Amino acid sequence: MDYDYIIAGGGSSGCVTAWRLVKDHGARVLLLEAGPPDKSMLFRMPAGFFKMLGGSPYLNIYESEPQARLNGRTTKVPQANVLGGGSSVNAMIYMRGKPEEYDEWDVASGGAGWTWRHMLPHYTRLEGNQRHVMPLHGDDGPLKVSDHVHICDMAWIYLQTLQNMGVPFNNDFNSGRQHGVGFMQLTTDHGKRCSAATAFLKPILNDKRLTLKTGAAVTNLLFEGNRCIGVEYVQNGQVHKVRAANEVVLTSGSYVSPKLLMLSGIGPEAHLAEHGIRTRVDLPGVGQNLQDHHEVPVSAYTKGAYGYFGEERGLKMVVNGLQYLLFGTGPVSSNGAETCAFVNPETRGPDSNVKIYCVAMIYLDRDVADVRPGHGVTFTCCLMRPKARGSVTLRSANPMDRTLINPNFLGHPDDLRIEIAALRYGREILASRPMADTVLKEVLPGPGVQTDAELTEFCKRTVKTNYHPVGTCAMGLDSNPMAVVTPDLKVRGVENLRVFDASVMPNLISANTNAPTMAIADKAVGLMMGETPPPPAVL
Repeated sequence: MDYDYIIAGGGSSGCVTAWRLVKDHGARVLLLEAGPPDKSMLFRMPAGFFKMLGGSPYLNIYESEPQARLNGRTTKVPQANVLGGGSSVNAMIYMRGKPEEYDEWDVASGGAGWTWRHMLPHYTRLEGNQRHVMPLHGDDGPLKVSDHVHICDMAWIYLQTLQNMGVPFNNDFNSGRQHGVGFMQLTTDHGKRCSAATAFLKPILNDKRLTLKTGAAVTNLLFEGNRCIGVEYVQNGQVHKVRAANEVVLTSGSYVSPKLLMLSGIGPEAHLAEHGIRTRVDLPGVGQNLQDHHEVPVSAYTKGAYGYFGEERGLKMVVNGLQYLLFGTGPVSSNGAETCAFVNPETRGPDSNVKIYCVAMIYLDRDVADVRPGHGVTFTCCLMRPKARGSVTLRSANPMDRTLINPNFLGHPDDLRIEIAALRYGREILASRPMADTVLKEVLPGPGVQTDAELTEFCKRTVKTNYHPVGTCAMGLDSNPMAVVTPDLKVRGVENLRVFDASVMPNLISANTNAPTMAIADKAVGLMMGETPPPPAVL
């Protein structure tokens, strides 16, 4: 056998897993990534991710099933298709969530050590923070985390407005106290994106124990009896089969990891039978429990240039590009959203349940709303803890076919109620000073949309993903029939197969999921390799 471990998926969790196995355990690792290498200059430039949102070879754009709750509308569901996964194409926001949400993970795992205090050492081990230090942050890890190099006028206006509304300033959203308004930190290093591929793969690319194959899509898992022995993958039109001496690890994300399990006979028996797949293990939870942050917009034109409209065109584009290339500064070094606020638009208390990003432009997907460009601001009101649950199912037994995705946005009445409250709160921001001094007119929802019924229809028309799907291979105890993996992330019912990505989260946390996914992978390697776990953080 050529490899000790095979990792299916070269995204954030796959890169961390490969790095830990090679660096700390001297293992022979095969890392398979369906997408291309991360060679484009756009990956290094923080503002470059805007160029990829509308369509890119580095994204797979799924389309959801028609949503009954959204009047039959479908929604675009993107997933990264490049080495580094989401960390190569996302907005680089570094967030962890709330301590009590990790306690829910620990309860789901029967007290197996998934609390906030147990997870903090994994965050700090990976993190090289520019500003914060122990015990809450690491300052010498490979994943560089830093403040924005460039902050636009609108970010300061937003910060001042929310404080005038009684929202406290928060200097560190990742301290365990999330409520407030402040500047977000990014996975950047001196104005350049620090993806998982940059942080974790680059240091080991020349290590002979690592074999990296890009453009290699895993299509099936191989078994001998009850034991997973390897994978089948397609590269350049050729089918290959490779074996692992020890274990196979799925790190393909919440849409593809459950797909690979189902294609290999692990999943809901009735659903597999629909596609002529023989059931190896009847696990009804595979592909279920899909959760995703979703958002609705409040947008307004402004009286002047406070943000980023027009900065990517003409002479300004040339000047900004030169400034970035020569000095690593200017608008190109920004992700376009330097500030956010975690609030509860209903109670106005510290029990925040909505994250409101301040995007310093009219920022809308064309399939959501077609609005004339101009100087403006958009508040994306993002629900942190949706109660609705969606699903990922097979379209067919053909591994080349994309999965059927049902995000079920607004599928619970509480989710809709909170989003409507968030829209009204966003309007309060527009009407409060100093923000009010900059506003020319509201664009969305628009002055004619006022009643709950009208706002409901607006939500149904505009709600979209915030790109954080989790939960489709949820962790849990054997007593939970919907659990897919055990507390140490073994796939139930088979040997030598684990899942290390965001799909194992039993519940969605109040955070962008890139950093939590990497922390999960770091902990998961320790569990798999029998390491003595780091002691829980003392706070």
